[in-house]
Amino acid sequence: MAEHGAESFAVAVDAHGKLGWESAAIDDDHIISILTEQVSDEYLAYLREKGVSYLFGGAQEIDFALVLRKLGELFPIQTILLEGGGHLNGSLLKAGLIDELSLLHYPVVDGAPTSPTIFEQGDAPGPATPFKLLSAEQRPDGILWLRYEAGAA
Repeated sequence: MAEHGAESFAVAVDAHGKLGWESAAIDDDHIISILTEQVSDEYLAYLREKGVSYLFGGAQEIDFALVLRKLGELFPIQTILLEGGGHLNGSLLKAGLIDELSLLHYPVVDGAPTSPTIFEQGDAPGPATPFKLLSAEQRPDGILWLRYEAGAA
């Protein structure tokens, strides 16, 4: 862990050590890079030089339950806002690590087959996850904010 007095964090999943950082922060959020043990020593030295904290999340694949436990033990992190796209969202959903889903529904449809999805779990998806609606709020410009509790029918 790099020396820092951060109160907020940006956690980047970078299993193979490919992301380049100009500094140890995005805006005012201290960067924590989540890596596998396959990352080169040169890349680890680069992160240390930049002051970026890093955690190993597994030998060859990221174990997200392990990562969340380490983040809670080593940093003052109690809640995570997941903004990772369909693959990352799908991985945490499949691992049973999502307890609340907050969606902003924009009234735009493009219909392209390449449009990203909220959850992608690959060829071996986990079982369907039921969600219970907690709230629905209309926002400006026809946007709906929907909040759901995971695992509740």
